[in-house]
Amino acid sequence: MPGTRKLGRKTDHRIAMLRGMVTLLLKNGSIETTLARAKELRCVADKMITLGKADTLASRREALAYITDKDVVKKLFNELAPKYADRVGGYTQIYKLGPRRGDAAEMALIKLVD
Repeated sequence: MPGTRKLGRKTDHRIAMLRGMVTLLLKNGSIETTLARAKELRCVADKMITLGKADTLASRREALAYITDKDVVKKLFNELAPKYADRVGGYTQIYKLGPRRGDAAEMALIKLVD
């Protein structure tokens, strides 16, 4: 069930981490992280892109309340949302990269679909 992974963090830290990660994902197009974080990030990123597709004042304010950079919100509403206008979800892809060297955590690359 999405949204239920605790990721070994307290609630405030987990929310702040996901806010930062979704901002970086929308800004850069892809990020490398652990598989569990990527799966949790996918849910949040899809929700933000769906907000961008609505393109109302309320959805813009909701996105601004979550995303930490105003320029990324402008990019979301002006570039990314029109790009995915005819798509009904599945805006991200997760690629497994193998274990991390230090602690053998499963690594993944999450990127926006072209």
